[in-house]
This record gives sequence, C-alpha cells and structure tokens, in this order.
Amino acid sequence: MKKILLAFDDGHYSNGAFEFARRLNEIEPILLTGVFLPQVDFTGALNYANGGAGTFLPIIEDYYPDIIARQVKMFEEACVRHQIEFRVHKDHLDFAMPELRKETRFADLLILGSEKFYSNIGAEIPNEYLRMALHEAECPVILAPEDFNFPASNVLAYDGSADAVYAIKSFSSLFPELCGNSTTLVYSSNKSNPEMPDLPYIQELAARHFADLNLEVLAADPGKYFETWLNEIKDPILVCGSFGRSGISRTFKQSFVTQVTGSHRLPVFITHR
Repeated sequence: MKKILLAFDDGHYSNGAFEFARRLNEIEPILLTGVFLPQVDFTGALNYANGGAGTFLPIIEDYYPDIIARQVKMFEEACVRHQIEFRVHKDHLDFAMPELRKETRFADLLILGSEKFYSNIGAEIPNEYLRMALHEAECPVILAPEDFNFPASNVLAYDGSADAVYAIKSFSSLFPELCGNSTTLVYSSNKSNPEMPDLPYIQELAARHFADLNLEVLAADPGKYFETWLNEIKDPILVCGSFGRSGISRTFKQSFVTQVTGSHRLPVFITHR
C-alpha cells in the first residue's frame, strides 16, 4: 500500500488531482492524505529564479477557515464514497512550504492539480509556487490537470542525464501496474543526426521494467515540436527528471515540460534525486 499526498491550497480544490488518486486506488488500495495549506503572502518572497532556495512564504493571517473546512468535507466525503482510506492534515503553521516539504518526506507520492494549485498567484504557467513545490518535494510528484484520460501509455523523456534515468527508475518502482502499458523512450535533439546517449545501457534498464517498449529519436527542437509529437500518443503520462535542485525555476521555464504542463492535457510525473 502506498501513502499518497494530495495538497490543496486555500480555496482551490483540484478534482483532477483527486481523480488521479482515485484511479490509483482502484488498481491497488492506497492511504490518501489530504494536506490543506493556507494562503501565502508573496509580497516579501525571494525570487526562486534568482536562487531563492529555502524561501519561506508567510501565510496570510486572515485566511478563511470556513473555506478550508468545506474543502476538507469535500475530500472526506469523496474518500468515503470511493472507499479510500484517508487522513487529513490541516495544521496552519507560520510558513506553508516547509510544512509541505515535511509531508513529502513521509510519503511515496505527491499529487498536485496543475491548474488549481495556488492558481491565484499570477498568470504564469506553472506559477512560482508550483515550481517551488516541485523543487522542495522529497518524493516524486504528479501534476494532474482537471480534465484528462488516465494513462494508457508511458512516455519516458530521456536526455542522457542522471536525473532522467532516476525518474524512469522511480516511476517503474512506484507504478509497476502501469509498466505493462505501451511505453516510448524518447530522445529529442535539434542536431541533424542525433544519437541516443548511452543507448545500450538505457535500453537494458528500460526493457527490464517496460514489456512493450519502443525507442524513438526525434531530430527536432524539443522546445518547438515535442508537444506536437506527444499529441500522437494515446493517453500518455510524461515521465521526466526535474533538472536537479539548483536553478530549477529558471530551467523549468525554458523546458518543453512547461509547454506540456501549460496545455493541461495529460499528467506529468516529475522527480529529482
């Protein structure tokens, strides 16, 4: 049995995140922990893009407990309706992010609503707080849109890095039940004749975990064409590394993952070492 976190901020309940957890529970029973976070004050926050790791964002003192109470009730009723074992954590400490980081330390997986999580924080996708959550999480994260089809195939984004390999291993360990789906290990480069880095090694590893494995090399700029290629895959989940702990915000903004997340079409699995 896995322990899975759902994190909701004040006023933004993600049905998509819950739906992903519900589908996982149908495959194998889980313990689902709802973490209910307060609003945060961004007025004095350091910019993560400029190396603000360890930034503490204070909560807004006049948060509305009745809103959180309604969210908790929705969560509890949905868990009971779908026969999911659950817990509720809603301690309002001085800072929201350290509490979420601590929660992920004691969990197998965190699921966040890619459209809902602190959606009031600017128009940028993903917003700064979502990027910080990815940076600080001490377990793998799934970003779930509000409307999606549960994964029928896997896309393993591989760039030859240790982070990409770690993400592939983490996904296969967490979700052996999804490893039987059609899986594409994809390497994309804007070079004229790209070659997949360390091909014998990654093929040996991936083939042990994914029975229906295809390897594909795209001779195209991933920032421009990756999402177009991805649209041809049936109901995928995208698996990728999170570019390490330093500079994640800046790198994430430049990544094709930003485009995929912003399209709100499919779930994305992200983890770091």
